[in-house]
Amino acid sequence: MSLIDIGANLTNKRFARDLDATLERARAVGVDAILVTGTSVPDSFAARDLTMKRDAPLELFATAGIHPHHAKTHGPRAMASLRELCAHPRVVAVGECGLDYDRNFSTPADQRACFAAHLDLAEELGMPLFLHERAAHHDFVEMLGERRSRLPAAVVHCFTGHGDELERYLELDLHIGITGWICDERRGKHLVDLVARIPQGRLMIETDAPYLLPRDLRPRPYDGRNEPAFLPAIASAVARARGESPEELARHTTETARELFRRMRIDEGR
Repeated sequence: MSLIDIGANLTNKRFARDLDATLERARAVGVDAILVTGTSVPDSFAARDLTMKRDAPLELFATAGIHPHHAKTHGPRAMASLRELCAHPRVVAVGECGLDYDRNFSTPADQRACFAAHLDLAEELGMPLFLHERAAHHDFVEMLGERRSRLPAAVVHCFTGHGDELERYLELDLHIGITGWICDERRGKHLVDLVARIPQGRLMIETDAPYLLPRDLRPRPYDGRNEPAFLPAIASAVARARGESPEELARHTTETARELFRRMRIDEGR
């Protein structure tokens, strides 16, 4: 199988000790490309730098954005830095950006201002959006809905919501990223029914590593760290829930990722 992990936080310090081995393990199980998630300006520069790793065994691309937790750091200088990053050919999306009212590490007002600035940037550059939403569905879809016709393609990464939320995202012509949350029988059981509603061409898969280790993974890593090598376990769970073979699921989610993140096609077939 050929798989693309559309969201992995490889700049996280938990990968500092063994990043090369982590990439080798991912490649060995069929992961051909990884999007390294940018969650702040410094982190986005670090993600961009990782994509230039010449000895990587697979393709690395990056997103550039400010996670809503860090929204209070946004401003003209920060957005200028993101615009600079987006000019790099291996930066394929604006984000991670959106709204997260679950903990409010930044105020809702700061989050909305930061999100609006990202929407402006994506519209200006014609680049896809890598979106985050948690406990903020109403404001999130309102902001997107007001300008959806002017925005490029977008994916709601790490979708964990319920049916009405999924239907609204699909109505807005958004793509959906599914993580190992679907493997958690305590919190993700509802996703088993919902993923069958996502049309081919709108679905992608991701690990969100080092977070969200699939709960049913056996054997489990001793440190509880998730990594891109576990993407096949997520693919199998999603395929089973959709009544597809893992190979078919891999085929169409990979095609969707390369279509959405157009710059990824520069190295297609590597």
